[in-house]
Amino acid sequence: MPIRFLLLACLLSTSTAFAEDWPTFRGPNRDGISKETGLLKTWPKDGPAKVWTAKGLGLGFGTPTIAKGTIFGMGTRNDKDGIWALKEADGSELWFTPFDEPRKTNQNNGPSASPTYDDGKVFAVSSNGKLVCLDAVKGEKLWQRDYLADFGGKVPSWGFTDSALIDGDKLICVPGGSKAAVVALDKKTGKDIWKSAIPGGGNDGGGYCSAEKVTLAGRPMYVVLMGKAAGVVGVNPQDGKLLWSYKGKAAGGGVAQIPTPIISNDHVWVSCAYDGGAALLQITSEGTEKFAVKELKAYNKAALNNHHGGMVQVGDFAYFGHDQNNGKPVCVDLINGDIKWGPEKNPATSKDTDKSSAAVLSADGLLYFRYDNGTMVLIEPSPVSLKVVSSFKETERSGKASWPHPVIVSGKLYLRDQDKLTCYDVKAK
Repeated sequence: MPIRFLLLACLLSTSTAFAEDWPTFRGPNRDGISKETGLLKTWPKDGPAKVWTAKGLGLGFGTPTIAKGTIFGMGTRNDKDGIWALKEADGSELWFTPFDEPRKTNQNNGPSASPTYDDGKVFAVSSNGKLVCLDAVKGEKLWQRDYLADFGGKVPSWGFTDSALIDGDKLICVPGGSKAAVVALDKKTGKDIWKSAIPGGGNDGGGYCSAEKVTLAGRPMYVVLMGKAAGVVGVNPQDGKLLWSYKGKAAGGGVAQIPTPIISNDHVWVSCAYDGGAALLQITSEGTEKFAVKELKAYNKAALNNHHGGMVQVGDFAYFGHDQNNGKPVCVDLINGDIKWGPEKNPATSKDTDKSSAAVLSADGLLYFRYDNGTMVLIEPSPVSLKVVSSFKETERSGKASWPHPVIVSGKLYLRDQDKLTCYDVKAK
C-alpha cells in the first residue's frame, strides 16, 4: 500500500510540474496561453513584488523557456552565441554553453530563438543556423546540425529565429532550404527523417516563425508561416508532404513573417507587418491528402497587422497589438474575421504618435501585454471593448527595446530585457 501511494504521489508530482512548465516558445501548445491559476487580478501601483534579477546573460531577444526547475535562454557573450541555464528558484547560473559565432551585421540583436526542453535535453538554433542538442543538466553538446551546410538554407536578414518543435521522437525545424524548407529529425541523434521541399520555401528563407502541430479538417499537421514566396503552409507530419498553402499578402509580408498563426477549429488566423496584413482562412478536406483554402476575410496592412508580439485566442476571439513597431490593442472574431473593437490607442504611450510594440500572453482569464518600452499592461479580454485593469513600468531598464514575450510559471512572471531577466511574484496571496 505505501508503495502504491508513493507511485501515485510521483505521478501527481510529475503531472503538476509538467502543467506548470513552459518548455518551448509560447508554451506547450505554442499558443501563448498559460494554464496558471490563482494569479493577481490587479497589480500594485509600482507593480508586483520583484523576486530576483539575473544579469550578464548576454545580448539577445529570445524569450526564455522553463522546465524542471531550470530556465533556459540564449545570448551572445565574449563574441560567441550560446545557451544559458539558470536556477528557477533564485536566477543563479548553472551553465553557459557557447556553440556558434554571432551574426556580423550592422544590426546584431543577439540570438532571438527560444530553446526547447524535452526529456532531459535542450534544443536551440543560433542566428547563423547551427542547431544543437545539449544535455539539460550539464550543458554538454550531444549533437549538432547546420541549416546552411546540411539543408541549403540561407541566413535571413535578422538571423534564424525558429524554436524546435518536439513531436514524439521527431524534432521539427525550419531551415528554409529549397529542398528542405521544413525538416524532421530524430531528436535523439539529429539524423534526417524527412525533408519537405515547399514551393517558394527556399527563395527567401524560412521567415521567422516556428512550426506548430495542429489539427485542421480532421487532419493532424504542422503549420508554419514561411517566407513571402511560400506563405503559410500545412505539412504532413509523416512524410513532410505539402498539404496546402496560402500566399496572400497577409502571409507574405515582404520583409519578415513572424507571428505564429492562430488555429481555431478549421480556421487559420494569419497576420504579418511590412507589406502584409491579416486574413482568416478556412481549411477543408477534399479527399485523401487534398485540402482547400478559402479566404473568409482579409485586411490590408493599414487596417490590421501584427508585427512580432504574437496573438492569443480567448474564446472565439483573437487579441493582439496592431501595427508595425506598435501595439494598439485589437479584438477580432475568429468565426467571421470581423473586428470587434480597436485598434485602440496604445496604452503604453502618452502620445498617439509614439510607438511601442506588444508581446502578448494569456493567463488566468487576463491578457498580459508586455510593451517594448518597459510597460506591462493587464487587460481583461472582452469582445465588447478594451478593458485595461492595471499597468506598471519595469525598473532598471536597458533603454533598448525589449521584444521577448512574457512568461508565467508557478506564479512567477519572467521578463527579459537584453542581458537581464527579472522574476516577479504575481501569485495572489
